Amino acid sequence: MKPKLYKSLLYSMVGAGMLSLGSCTDLSETIYNQIASEKYEFTEKDAASMFAPVYSSLRNFYWAWYGYADLDICTDMWVIPLRIGVGWGDLYINLHEHTFHSEIGHFSGLWSNAYSGINACNKLLADEAVQESEESVAQLRAYRALYYYLLFDLFRNIPLDTTYDHPDGWLPEQAEPQEVWDFIISELDDIKDKCGDEVEMGQINNYTVHMILAKMYLNHNAWFDDHSDDSYYRKCVDELNVIIESNKFSLAPNYADNFKEDISSSPEIIFGIPFEYLYASGNYFANLWMNEAGRATFGFTGWATGGGAALPQFLDTYDKNNDTRYTDCWIGGVQQDQSGNTIYVDGQPLNYTYEIRSTDNPGCYPMEGYRLVKYEIKDGDWGTSYDDVPFFRYADVLMMKAECLLRLGGYNGETEQDAASLVTQVRQRAFKGNPDKATRTVTQLKGGSVYSYGHRENIAQQDEADNWVTTTEGGSDIELGGLLDDLGWEFLAEHHRRQDLIRFRLTSGQNVYNGKSWFCKDAKTDPTDKHCDIFPIPKSIMDGNINLVQNPGY
Repeated sequence: MKPKLYKSLLYSMVGAGMLSLGSCTDLSETIYNQIASEKYEFTEKDAASMFAPVYSSLRNFYWAWYGYADLDICTDMWVIPLRIGVGWGDLYINLHEHTFHSEIGHFSGLWSNAYSGINACNKLLADEAVQESEESVAQLRAYRALYYYLLFDLFRNIPLDTTYDHPDGWLPEQAEPQEVWDFIISELDDIKDKCGDEVEMGQINNYTVHMILAKMYLNHNAWFDDHSDDSYYRKCVDELNVIIESNKFSLAPNYADNFKEDISSSPEIIFGIPFEYLYASGNYFANLWMNEAGRATFGFTGWATGGGAALPQFLDTYDKNNDTRYTDCWIGGVQQDQSGNTIYVDGQPLNYTYEIRSTDNPGCYPMEGYRLVKYEIKDGDWGTSYDDVPFFRYADVLMMKAECLLRLGGYNGETEQDAASLVTQVRQRAFKGNPDKATRTVTQLKGGSVYSYGHRENIAQQDEADNWVTTTEGGSDIELGGLLDDLGWEFLAEHHRRQDLIRFRLTSGQNVYNGKSWFCKDAKTDPTDKHCDIFPIPKSIMDGNINLVQNPGY
């Protein structure tokens, strides 16, 4: 169950259905004092209504329908195909095959929810009562910078607005990417020691600020398509070392500890988005992944349509006999209910098959594909909807530092071997039964990927002989391909993979995101075509603002 304080604060916001103020910042203290001096009794409900949009916008950004969590569909891990006889497919196929267009619902949802959060921050930062608290101001600026970091990654050419009051008829204009970059870095640098050290779900603390900065630096060269300057990797390490040297965080004893309904007790969570089933629910992975009959495996009674399917090419990369993350994350084969009885569908055992056919030619039948169970699935109608989001966790700190040390060939007295030790440290909890398998060497991390890249689909109908359409590309030409594999196993379904595939490159200079094929997504034949690194600005947003210019390639 969630902490009592968190739940009580949520209960005060039933009407708004938003995340609570009290669980996220200590904005209340100064504001209570300010209002009290004006002889007004400022209640918890008042605080919630004022500050909730800052936090609820992030919850909606991540887990509203068409949210940020879906974007792993664009990658080499999983897919939502046309489910023959069920549905799904459509825009999810566009996302998987990188045929992006400006009317895909994800893009308008992400844009709108991020700017709702930014607008909420701007409104509060203009409030004199809020301005009385340095820590409150710092945390609001940090939240605003987080929203801009996410928008910058997704769309790059975005309006930069830091003011709440605008003249009639005002419409925002896009800023140059460098201007937005400079703003985010400047904001975070200015507040990184002003947000407090307390680690609490939903609260942006000083370590969260260092983490956002580290992410900015880690991705700089990929975002600007300029790999001539490695100083940003050194800056990334400097930020990460602050988190490491604080001794505030450690790896959770078990990988699954980070994906429970309540992750507030995990020592690994730097910044988490809290969810609450009745008043702030969201995570719909159980609904998306589970076959309707397969709900009985967990005693789950909510809606389920079985959309998601694991890519066999990704499953093939695991050390299935030793890496417990494989069984922590995936289920397949014949399914049983909670009493151990085989589940039947139309007289046939429910059997999640390893292989899948195609996105839409013909698509996938209902039982095709292994299913994601990484996030705790609770019985009743809860499913995963109550599960918190581990937005930033300590394993990422260690893996990011390892990546930078490998890219730099060592830094500040630490070597590539230290990088291998960091990766090994993260892997050890997943290889308790065979500790030697946890060890990764520099050679392995700097070598190619074990992923068997290439187009792969079976265009045969059910009960027809298989008709495979395949190409062979492999992963030996991926720089730091071994590390990319480790990132995939550790951060599956945690909003990492798209960013990672854009950052990691082939020996040809093309990034993995554009330069490799998988399942029904094909590599770009023009190595200079990088327009899919960012998404198109939503048509609905373009139609409402004549000042905006569509991103190149769309």
